[in-house]
Amino acid sequence: MAVGTRPAKRVDLARFTLGERIVHWLTALLTVICMATAAVLYIGSLSIAFGHRQIVETIHIYCGYALPIPMLAGLAMRAYRVDARRLNRFSPDDWRWLRSRSRRDGHIPVGKFNAGQKLNSAFTAAAILILLGTGILMHFTGLADVAYRTGATFVHDWVALALGIVVLGHISYAARDAESRRGMRTGVVDATWARYEHGAWAAEHADGEAHDQHAPAPAGSDGREPASDPGGPVEPARVRPQL
Repeated sequence: MAVGTRPAKRVDLARFTLGERIVHWLTALLTVICMATAAVLYIGSLSIAFGHRQIVETIHIYCGYALPIPMLAGLAMRAYRVDARRLNRFSPDDWRWLRSRSRRDGHIPVGKFNAGQKLNSAFTAAAILILLGTGILMHFTGLADVAYRTGATFVHDWVALALGIVVLGHISYAARDAESRRGMRTGVVDATWARYEHGAWAAEHADGEAHDQHAPAPAGSDGREPASDPGGPVEPARVRPQL
């Protein structure tokens, strides 16, 4: 760097609202508690070492019942609903991203969420619903016959194991991406990172800023009185319709 020059100013893009981050962290907390208590309940050595099995089971049950609540509450927020629609839509570029071995080099235009994040969210949401339904059958024994409760236990155990593996994979990827963690921690990410990892989404921000810059300023917004023509009536301004 030449003497006397200043480093380029970091530009941040808003990625997640406070409400979205609260939903994420509450869901993550409840998931980790369910995984930890399940491990104590199912692994004999942990169960013996920890003890208090009934308390652990109670915590597991009620955290399991609470697990869908943050996501359902998030639906009251517009930003959360918009991002949920983004997660639920697969584009041709998403399929290209999944098939590509060089998917992370920025050559495929990726939206706010890449295909891996979309698949992760879909599986996690489905797994939570399955675990909730099977957990209810296991807890309230009078709802179904023994055969159904046995099947529910089998499904519950294997889906929980699969969800645990996916969660560990999610944590592993997040641990290697500091800027992604920053986005979920603070709500903003570096624009350079966004252009590389989520180019199509970064372009949406750039287009929005360009539109704002070219929008006509209201009369008198520069602190001066609007000009008038003393020789005749002022013709109304024509506003171009926004597309």
